[in-house]
Amino acid sequence: MKLDVGAFEKTIHWLAEKADYADIRMGESLSNSLLMKDGKIQEIKTGHDTGIRVRVLNNGSWGLAYTSNPSKIDEIAEKAFKLSERVGGDVEMAPYPSIVDRTGSEARIPPSTVPVEDKKRTLLEVHDAASIDKIISTTINYVDSETKTIFFNSEGSFIESEEVRVALFLNTVASDGLQIQMGHDNIGGCHGFEILEREDLEMISRETSKKAVRLLSAHSPPSGKFTILADPKLTGVFIHEALGHATEADLVLQDDSILKDRIGERIGSKNVKIVDDPTMDAFGHYHYDAEGVKASPTTLVEDGILKSYLTSRETAQRLGLEPTGNARSIVSENPIVRMSNTYLEPGDWNFEEMIEDIEYGIYLKGSRGGQVDTGKGIFQFNAAESFLIEDGEIKEPLRDVSLSGNITETLKRVDAIGSDFKMNIGFCGKAGQTVPVGDGGPHLRVREVMVGGSG
Repeated sequence: MKLDVGAFEKTIHWLAEKADYADIRMGESLSNSLLMKDGKIQEIKTGHDTGIRVRVLNNGSWGLAYTSNPSKIDEIAEKAFKLSERVGGDVEMAPYPSIVDRTGSEARIPPSTVPVEDKKRTLLEVHDAASIDKIISTTINYVDSETKTIFFNSEGSFIESEEVRVALFLNTVASDGLQIQMGHDNIGGCHGFEILEREDLEMISRETSKKAVRLLSAHSPPSGKFTILADPKLTGVFIHEALGHATEADLVLQDDSILKDRIGERIGSKNVKIVDDPTMDAFGHYHYDAEGVKASPTTLVEDGILKSYLTSRETAQRLGLEPTGNARSIVSENPIVRMSNTYLEPGDWNFEEMIEDIEYGIYLKGSRGGQVDTGKGIFQFNAAESFLIEDGEIKEPLRDVSLSGNITETLKRVDAIGSDFKMNIGFCGKAGQTVPVGDGGPHLRVREVMVGGSG
């Protein structure tokens, strides 16, 4: 990013003399996306964006201004300052030391160096491998991004960081002439194009299509309370959606979390440990959050006890907690509390041990979405694929399976956690902003979960 850093330092010093707090965040990103439908490229997009956000806190109120033109830094700084003076408020920020640092990406093959023809060839290989018998359509979305960010604040922080991400999303449609079913999978990470080169794309594509074909002959599920075994993908979705959002401090402060005022209370079985960790090698990785707080792991639940919430500097001050480094945003917006990589830590059960004493239950794999009410503490998820379990053996495939219940009561019914582990990739939306996240965990066994057909 070719910017006049001296000019920005002058602006932040001017703001420091006039306001209680100020920060400037600048981002430059290169992005590419390709869409392939049934083996033919439908769309290729390339983007180059630059943005600068100034945020000012004065007398308890925020002022925020944004521009894509670096020469207007003084203009938007003045605007943000004036906005902060309009109304008195009660905003305070938890103290945090100033940091001067520069971090880079570990991407081995920056996606911008890969010719678009090579990317198209990779997508075509995925399409060809996925086009097995009874598959009538494939859709493949590829995205990559390279982002450079500079952060200043009036407390003396100056942080430069880089992030590179690559992701591929595959959807397949199977039909037997009477009905259609879908398969879905994704691949990606916070690295370069080597993410795709080191994966067995042929196997992943073929298995995604086999899943869709299996669903054509699957049966409707039984309804009632059953022992369920969730695969790592569904475990991750449950941990992110049901538990993770409920630990976000802004929702806690808005009385929209079942976990309000429950730190120190048991909310799960004694073997449940849940962590949010932006430092791990996963899709939600970052070195510093949007307020210049250094990323670090946060243990949310340990031994079934709620230990912490995820916080920004503002929400940490309100709750009397330490900032956890979970203030995230796109450059033009005010940071809000967001997850990064949220997961259930593995236990010591192997898959055979987890399934062998289930007399009658259901094995659920993947997710087709669902709903969570963090305020009421209830959830409903739809599994992508499911199987009946009888006498410790996986039997007939099931389709349109949903599970529902109370978040904490379900966590308390966890009685076995697998020794395997897998992280998933995704994008999480909140307050109109979307950020990359990871979620995951091991296989998870839960007793007496309400199961039914999702239609």
